[in-house]
Amino acid sequence: MITLTAVVIGGAFMVSFGNDPTSVPLAVGTYQAQAQQETPSFPVVERAAQARRESGGSSAMINFLTGHVQRFPDDYNNGYYLTLVGDAYTDQGSTDVARQYHRRALLSYPDVQVRSVSTHRVVLNRLLDIVTDPAERLEYLIYLRDRYPDQTAPGVLAYYLGEAYEGVGQWEDAYSAYRRFLRYREARIPSEPHAHESIRRRVAFFESTQAWTRRDLDELVGAIKSALWRQDTRSLLANQARVNFFAMSWEQEESDANSNIPTFDIAAFLRRSRVRYATELEISSNASEAYLRTWGWSHRIPTWYLYFRKVDYPADPEIHGTWEWAGIYFGEVI
Repeated sequence: MITLTAVVIGGAFMVSFGNDPTSVPLAVGTYQAQAQQETPSFPVVERAAQARRESGGSSAMINFLTGHVQRFPDDYNNGYYLTLVGDAYTDQGSTDVARQYHRRALLSYPDVQVRSVSTHRVVLNRLLDIVTDPAERLEYLIYLRDRYPDQTAPGVLAYYLGEAYEGVGQWEDAYSAYRRFLRYREARIPSEPHAHESIRRRVAFFESTQAWTRRDLDELVGAIKSALWRQDTRSLLANQARVNFFAMSWEQEESDANSNIPTFDIAAFLRRSRVRYATELEISSNASEAYLRTWGWSHRIPTWYLYFRKVDYPADPEIHGTWEWAGIYFGEVI
């Protein structure tokens, strides 16, 4: 699960209390005394909650705070107290229960500032850390975007909005968000070090015609073999992916900027060589990727492997699951 703690929301939200055991009975006693007269003040509730935790563990603190919220439903600070309850359940590994308390804090109680930090802003952070359902994540991300536009990293937020929109099948919104993400070159996604290159490729495919894809892999490979045999450059280029086509060595990564060479002219190599190809695809081919060994391209690197992949593009069911000739690996397999 990708967390937004540092990159989107940031800031600290923690409680600090004294550790003197002699203060425990005093803190609880002060709370009980004040509760007889009125709604206990924030510092009194906070110290008493810590005292309960020190004497009975997190479960005792949970019981105390939930009891307080039930007894004083109009306490303005209840959203903050329920956030502490949610954090305690998260620490115990009960994220489903934690989610319920965090949602309640967000949707049922006003936002309060605790040590200059917004409770709702922190609750959104907590929820985005533990929730995986795209529709629910989208709800929180939109809330974050609309309520705290000046306190979020716009590029990172755009990336996660794109993910969430994808998850609910809102493709136009998803790619609109991804385009915004690409405008923020400084944005960093912790779990996706090559996020900008990956999204750039996806947006390019989304904006293309996808006319070069074929429903049947054998048909695509057959058309390319025929073009190679006849040295038909026009037919060969017609079957080559128009976007994201790569040409690289086995040691390179597709995310490497040097793997996409705009000036690479495969037709020029075909015209001055007599290229041959294997009868069958490589044994390493599988249901989503395939390789065709060819040779005779040049004296320097005679062997090229043509790479085919199944298109992962649920935005268009007609294109999703088709095949494309996506690139070339130079040299023998390492």
